[in-house]
Formats: sequence, structure tokens, C-alpha cells
Amino acid sequence: MSEVMEREASAGTHSGKFDAIVVGGGLGGLYALHRLRRLGLKAKAFEAGSGVGGTWFWNRYPGARCDVESLEYSYAFDNDLQQEWHWPERYGNQSEILQYINHVADRFDLRKDVQLNTRVTAADFDRGRNIWTVKTDKGDVVTAPFCIMATGNLSTPRVPDFKGIERFKGKWYHTGLWPHEGVDFTGLRVGAIGTGSSGVQMIPIVARQAKHLHVFQRTANFSLPARNGPMDLEIEARHKAEYTDRRAAAYDTPFGIAGFPPPTKSALDATPEEREAQYEAKWAEGGSISFLYSYTDILVNKASNDTASEFVRNKIRGIVKDPVTAELLAPKDHPIGTKRLCLDTNYYETYNRDNVTLVNARATPIEEITENGLRTADGTEYEFDAIVFATGFDAMTGALKEIDIRVGNGPALAEKWEGGPTTYLGLMVAGFPNMFTITGPGSPSVKTQMIVAIEQHMDWIADCLGTMRQRGMARIEPTPDAERDWVQHVNDVADSTLYPLANSWYVGANIPGKPRVFMPYVGGFAGYKKKCDAVAANGYEGFSMSK
Repeated sequence: MSEVMEREASAGTHSGKFDAIVVGGGLGGLYALHRLRRLGLKAKAFEAGSGVGGTWFWNRYPGARCDVESLEYSYAFDNDLQQEWHWPERYGNQSEILQYINHVADRFDLRKDVQLNTRVTAADFDRGRNIWTVKTDKGDVVTAPFCIMATGNLSTPRVPDFKGIERFKGKWYHTGLWPHEGVDFTGLRVGAIGTGSSGVQMIPIVARQAKHLHVFQRTANFSLPARNGPMDLEIEARHKAEYTDRRAAAYDTPFGIAGFPPPTKSALDATPEEREAQYEAKWAEGGSISFLYSYTDILVNKASNDTASEFVRNKIRGIVKDPVTAELLAPKDHPIGTKRLCLDTNYYETYNRDNVTLVNARATPIEEITENGLRTADGTEYEFDAIVFATGFDAMTGALKEIDIRVGNGPALAEKWEGGPTTYLGLMVAGFPNMFTITGPGSPSVKTQMIVAIEQHMDWIADCLGTMRQRGMARIEPTPDAERDWVQHVNDVADSTLYPLANSWYVGANIPGKPRVFMPYVGGFAGYKKKCDAVAANGYEGFSMSK
């Protein structure tokens, strides 16, 4: 630990000693507190927001909704909790999910261990004392043997540094930093930049308010109908009666969600008529996993994927009345499912409105933001009262790299990751002892049901800490060889699929200068969990423990 940090820690005005420090107060951070408490450990969490909830605290844009069904997107650790909670819709919206998270925080008395409005700025590990010293923007200097990073995968909004943005006389917003009081676009001329998940959810709602909405699309994305609606009470009752079995079964699925019969044959083994009927049934059912489960090889065989991609492109052509607009909206530069597959309610139908215009921002890129709107490369001037950036996040690594994490005088984590993130199992980083990452790069994370992934990770971490205590061990870190082999495995698995064919945020393609490394593990949640369990059963193979 540096002399300055040691001096500040000894000052004691904002100091404290804990068994573990948790960074983040979202779904991961709250569950971490719960599990640490069950181990009898004294823990403290720091959260930058003014409330708990993480992603669901910040992302309040119009139409913000989960793309996993409500009955699945919830904690499994307490049966009374999952039996009692009632979700009003098939897919939970932002306010419903945030209400649920706050209920959990209150029910398990987790709030008392969360310090809000506090951003962690630095974390330094002293190898001689086996202690992490964590600093915040509020002047806190706290210490603990263990640090758990629950910083989230989509928690660092990216606002493109468009020339002239500071001159814009209207108001601009980012979907990931939405004003809590909401925004009324009634009668306004609005520009929306970006057509990923948040754009697809937001655009239909803004279109119903705005005088005119111009949508600037650089890359078309595939979107499927959510078929959202009020919760079917019979389905809810049946689901809750099967919760225990369903939760257990989820661990044996690729995406951490049970209830979808696994496919049995290749798309190429079906006749064109059979394929059409299968895709039609999945389209009518709604949801992304069900569609990707149509056949065994949609994500690994380009020819099979082409059949699914073209089916959706034809759906877009059938919905959007203007053929030029329809072709712009029909993705042709990546196989379906290799980017985050969006779910929508009336997204494509929105482009049939007289007050909505789609602009091809690939053919005519945005050159600069002006006082009154923006200008594209062909010299066209657009006047707006408001601009909305649906431009995504510095995913998977952004939040961690913003913190100055280092061990003594060694390089910061951000420096180690200059060529792309490296972890062992997405749980730890070689050279950074006693620091765990929940759903870190190299784990299934965003390619699975996130709450299942969070619980699996934190349960593994808690078991590890319990084992260390039993053995009288004080330090754990992955070996460089284990980390290198795992990173290679993650990339080998990705390369055996169609995922690398897309310039997605899975590889950091939305961040200029970010190394192109495939970050999530796409070998399936079931295989990943088996690997984690085997590592623990084999005496924490690939990790070095010491006293």
C-alpha cells in the first residue's frame, strides 16, 4: 500500500475494517452481501447511485424492459421470496424490476450495509499484510482481506465524443443515464442515435410523443417480437409449483433458463416447409431463446443460420411498408444471434408512422452536433429540440477499468487489460489476489440469465472463502498458466461458433480503440458450471492458496 493511502487509512475519519468489501449495489452486490453475511463475515458495499438496483436503477429510458421472462429473471435463493412475489407482466419493465430489487434489499435487511452516492476510485492490495485498501470519491478509506467486484456488465454508458456536442442548445440524454423524473417528448423534434436493445425498446414510445422522430441507424439489428402482456395467472401458478425443479434444471441449459425443449436436428435436415412452420411458431410465441432453440446449429452453422436470418428479414419486409426503409432495417452484415438479439413491441411497425424517418448513418455518418441539431457527412442539417443517445456501454470491462486497481507498485488492472481482459473462469485475475469478479469477462455473464449467473458465481466465491477459512488460508489467486489456458479456451470456443462474424459489443467493437477480444464465454452455462464445480472439487485447481 502506498504511503499516502496508509496515512489516509490511519487518519480514521472515513475509515473502517471489514472482512470483505463489495463494489456495486445491484443484483450482484446485494446477493454478495447476503452470502457473505451467511458466512458470518462483516461486509460493506459501495454504490455510485442514490439507490440500489444497478442496471435497473440507471436505465429508466422509455420502454426499458427485461428480455428474460419475469418468472425466470429473479433470485432463486429463497423459496418464500419467489413464491410470494407477483410479476404483473410476462416481461418485467424497469420500474417493476427496481421495485422487486428494493423489496429484496428490505426483506433481507441488506440496505444497512450499502453506502449510496459513493463511487469507488481506487483499490490497492498489500501483499505483506493480505489487505485491500479501497478509496472512494467521498474520502472513505476502508480495508478488508477480500474485495468483490460486482460492477456489472453494462454499467458504463458510452456517449460518443461527437464534435460540437457542447454547443447543442437543446437537451440531450443517454439511455443509460436517464433523468429520474422522466422526459416528455410531446411536440418535440427528436433525434435518436442508435438502434441496439435500448433504442429498439425506446423508439416506439418516443415516436408516439414526438412531433417528428429521426432515427440514425449505423447498424441494423435483428429484433424479435416479445409478445409481452399481462401475466397469465395459470402459467404463473404452474411455474411457481415447479420452481424448485425448474431452477435446478436451469443449471443444465446453455442459457441458464429451463422450460425450452432442446432442439434435436439441424435446420438443414428440415424441409423448407418444416423450417417455415417452425420459425412461424417461434415468432408467434415470442422471445429470443425459444427462436434460437429452433434447431441445433443456428449459432454454429452459417448455412443453417441463413435460414433463420432470412426468415426474420422477410418478416421485416412484410411489416415495414416502405421497401427502402425495410431493406435498411433488415440486417445483412451479421448472422442472427451473434449480436445481442433484441426483443421489441411494435418496433418495425413504428417506421410506418408519418412522423418517423430512418436515416442511414453508415452511408452518411454524423459529422458533428450543431447548435440546433446535427449535420451528416453529406451536408444535411437536422434541427432537433432533443437528442437521445442509445449508444450502449463500455461493456464487460468498462466499470472495472475506471477504478485504479493495483497490487503495490505493480501495474493497474487497466494496464494489464490493455490488450483485452484476461481472467480465470471470469472469477479472478492472475496477479490480483483476493479480488473476485462477479460475472466477469471470461464467464457466461451476458450470454446467460444474469441472475442465475450472479448466484452461481457468488455461491462459488462464498464456498471458496469458507474453504479457505477451514484450511487457515489467507490468500488466493489464479496461476498465470491457468488464466492463459482459460482465455485461450474462451476464444477457441467462440471461434467454433458464428459469434466472431459480428462486430458486436461482445468483442468491444462499439468502443473506438478497444482491443477486439471475445469477452463472454459462449460454451454454455451448463458446461461452465461443471468446470467451476470441478475446479473446486479438485482442490481449487488452477488457483494458488497460501497462508
